Amino acid sequence: MKAFAASRRSRFAPAVLVLLALLLTGAMYAVLAPRTATASPAAASAQTVGAGQQLFRANCATCHGLNAQGTDLAPSLVGVGAASVDFQMATGRMPMSNNSPQAEAKKPQFTPDQIALVASYVASLAPGPAVPTAEQVDPALGDPASGMALFRTNCAMCHNAVGAGGALSEGKYAPSLYDSTPTEIYEAMLTGPQSMPVFNEANIDPEGKRDIIAYLYEQREASPGGITLGSLGPVSEGLWAWVIGIGGLIGMGVWIGAKSS
Repeated sequence: MKAFAASRRSRFAPAVLVLLALLLTGAMYAVLAPRTATASPAAASAQTVGAGQQLFRANCATCHGLNAQGTDLAPSLVGVGAASVDFQMATGRMPMSNNSPQAEAKKPQFTPDQIALVASYVASLAPGPAVPTAEQVDPALGDPASGMALFRTNCAMCHNAVGAGGALSEGKYAPSLYDSTPTEIYEAMLTGPQSMPVFNEANIDPEGKRDIIAYLYEQREASPGGITLGSLGPVSEGLWAWVIGIGGLIGMGVWIGAKSS
């Protein structure tokens, strides 16, 4: 007991206690923290991975390296997962047509089967986010009200409150989401392409991502309020009110004054 009491009075005791608390906190976080869904490198057959590797080396290795390790022209793809490959190739962003500040969406140059092969090869290099299932991206299973709150908190500052898109800095932009498929929207949140941040399960869980998709799909329906004015919010609405509304009133006032005189 005397030795224990003496150790408590030691000047090193607070530092030891802080170190133990940090170790305990780290261990608890490692056990309890949510994990992003990943694709196992062994998920695809060797034949599928081999076919994907051939496609990759024929079409992608010039920029990304023979083994997807990255070069001065393009980043490494080791660990990006099948979801990132599927998003970039299915939207036509990859291969890039020119060296611009941002890869633009265009008609895909590969078939869905070819994209799946390349994705399986990249997924075999290291664990990474997997392509979402049909259930995960089904708008009918989401809650648009919850999705609205999540979207306007996390996404509206770039994509506009209804997903109409908007300009960013240095020639980049947040694209419109009106024509994006549910899978593309989910994969974009999961992988964070271009200037977009990554929203893993710790930020927005799978149900939240599906709610956001449900909200965005509701915005594609006919507006009950009449003309949307580009869905740009109070700026376009205020401009319309001042130029058309007040301008029209002034014009009528001038016309009535001219008629009366």
